Amino acid sequence: MADVVLFHHVLGLTDGIGEFAELLRAGGHTVHTPDLFEGRTFDTLEAGVQHASTEIGFGEVIERGVRAVDGLGNELVYAGYSLGVLPAQQLAQTRPGAAGALFIASCVPVTEFSPSWPGGVPVQIHASEEDPEFVGSGDIDAARELIGQADQGEMFLYPGDAHFFADSSTPQYDAGATDALLARVLQFLGSH
Repeated sequence: MADVVLFHHVLGLTDGIGEFAELLRAGGHTVHTPDLFEGRTFDTLEAGVQHASTEIGFGEVIERGVRAVDGLGNELVYAGYSLGVLPAQQLAQTRPGAAGALFIASCVPVTEFSPSWPGGVPVQIHASEEDPEFVGSGDIDAARELIGQADQGEMFLYPGDAHFFADSSTPQYDAGATDALLARVLQFLGSH
């Protein structure tokens, strides 16, 4: 079974992220959920972005994620939801031994962290097909490029425009899309 580090989105370590982690644990996997916001949670994307960008700084958010895996083994699956993709993607690309990567609702250009996606590191990317944060910001283009470089890469787009569709503690939660995402993630984790 996989050893997963799940980095939360810009709303913080919400109950919905905790519930998603529990679903992965119920599938037999070990899941770590570092709190990059040190207990703070937010009700809106804008408030979370304000906190991450001005009170902490995106560089420090990534560094907190990197520090969170100190002491863990190398063969980890790095998972991130939105903002959490930043540390997950950096670790998957730069920390030796990555067993895989799972990105939800975000992706940055591969060249942000290294010249290319590392060979042998499988990746899945999940997002709503009309999410303005994913499609409008260019993340979808970065995702397509990453998938093109990965030995084993898949992208799944779900109906709608919700950014937080897989977080049951938000109004944007979509149970059907989350069930489909969870089934794909569990299959991915079971094979890597």
